[in-house]
Amino acid sequence: MSTTQVKHEMNLVKLVDQFRSEDSCREYLEGLRWPDGVACPKCQSKHIRNSYTRNQFDCGSCGHQFSVTSGTMFHDTHLPLSKWMMAVYLMVEARKGVSALQLQRTLDIGSYQTAWYLCHRIRAAMRDAYPLPLKGLVEVDETWIGGKTEGMGRGYKGNKAVVVGAVQRGGRISLQVVVGRDRETLHEFIRAHVSDDAEAIFTDDWAPYRGIGDNNTRHETVNHSAKEYVRGDVHTNSIENVWSLFKRSIMGSYHQLSVKHLDAYLDELEWRFNNRENPWLFRDTILRLLTAEALPCQELIGD
Repeated sequence: MSTTQVKHEMNLVKLVDQFRSEDSCREYLEGLRWPDGVACPKCQSKHIRNSYTRNQFDCGSCGHQFSVTSGTMFHDTHLPLSKWMMAVYLMVEARKGVSALQLQRTLDIGSYQTAWYLCHRIRAAMRDAYPLPLKGLVEVDETWIGGKTEGMGRGYKGNKAVVVGAVQRGGRISLQVVVGRDRETLHEFIRAHVSDDAEAIFTDDWAPYRGIGDNNTRHETVNHSAKEYVRGDVHTNSIENVWSLFKRSIMGSYHQLSVKHLDAYLDELEWRFNNRENPWLFRDTILRLLTAEALPCQELIGD
């Protein structure tokens, strides 16, 4: 991981100054959503009338009425846009994440449920639907995520989920909740997330990883059971550091996660990690909120 300090285009002082009013928030969103001028989302016409009293646009071509938040993650929000801006800033700046309870207190949000829903809509926008395959030297590992169960020993896994991850040395990560640690599952994950022409895949000596190498990509392992953790450039320290970061996030910020929403928290970690050298992270996250489809509350709380 790079240790270079990235100077972000957004900081707390600028955030408070730039988004002090709802009008300034809408103006910022309009500039991101329509950099070439407001266009009707239904017919793409630029023959637009602006109703300043209702913060709404009327399309002069098809009559469609819309606002800058229509059809986005902001749609039908009851929170001020300024609180959305602050929530996004806090989430992308917090290396170990920020809980809904902390956002509720910090931003003076009326209910925990509202803060929780806000966090999950932002996480949903962070999801990368089409991740680029990892190249070069790639480390792969899996871990168990879950809490303790009263009366059960340390080896009990009934309340835990398996998460498998891959990291490109000096680059991006891909994380996913999977159904098990068997050969088929792990090989399927690797095929989906690692480039066919990656230079090497490094894992521990877990037997189901065998056979993932080919003519283009060598597979090498470290034998953790024999206390071997590094052999030349062969190790899984980078992905294990990712697991350490995520587990510290659970203990220090989230405290507990449901398996149902675990992938969403992994998406958030991926987004922050993969954009750790992006000075425009705040802007790009807001842009994701404008381009991602709205997330109905029922989709979050339903079975």
